[in-house]
Amino acid sequence: MASASHPRVIIYTTPTCPDCRTLKAWLEGEGIAFEERDLSAPETMEEAKARTGVRVAPITLVGEKVFFGTFPSPQPGLTVALGLSNTA
Repeated sequence: MASASHPRVIIYTTPTCPDCRTLKAWLEGEGIAFEERDLSAPETMEEAKARTGVRVAPITLVGEKVFFGTFPSPQPGLTVALGLSNTA
């Protein structure tokens, strides 16, 4: 069951993105609930661009924080933002 101790998580993904699949599997493995939005829909792509300034997959929003890029790159920041680490 997902913990309510972390901010709302929204992920922007595409169906063919390997990093998106890795991100989703990691979040699920950590018990983190998330809302997924499909960047292959033009309106979702525009929403992501307006909200984050980027149109790449995956994009992860944790509260007001934005993470993007290949999964290993944002993972340390995501770990902290989600409260999964004691690191400040």
